[in-house]
Amino acid sequence: MCLKQAEAQNKPRINHIAVYIHDLGICTNFYKDVVGLEVIPEPFHDGRHTWFSVGDHAALHLIAGAKGVESHLKDSHLCFSVDSIETFISVLEKNNVAYENWVGQAGAVTLRADGIKQIYFKDPEGYWIEVNNDQ
Repeated sequence: MCLKQAEAQNKPRINHIAVYIHDLGICTNFYKDVVGLEVIPEPFHDGRHTWFSVGDHAALHLIAGAKGVESHLKDSHLCFSVDSIETFISVLEKNNVAYENWVGQAGAVTLRADGIKQIYFKDPEGYWIEVNNDQ
């Protein structure tokens, strides 16, 4: 195998994203029931972790231990894509989760120049989440 092939096969790929949170129960329920992520087995079994599948060979790890809830900027956010932004918005509304567009207009959707629709909302710990209909 030549060096270029070896380097191409060794490119980094996402394995997981870790989010440090205060209340594991509330956040686990939010990401499972509102965002719609699938809980997957985690190896620690210590009551401080919940793992979710977020794609092929990629996970979101919630890790309890934060001393409290902090403020987070929208620029630093998790992003998930869905088939129907309208269906996803109905889940948010059913669960009384406020959402907004990029500029902060409540209940509004951002329409990007390429036609992709986006919304932003906060999880129970104040982390920002984007959901879009990018295919």
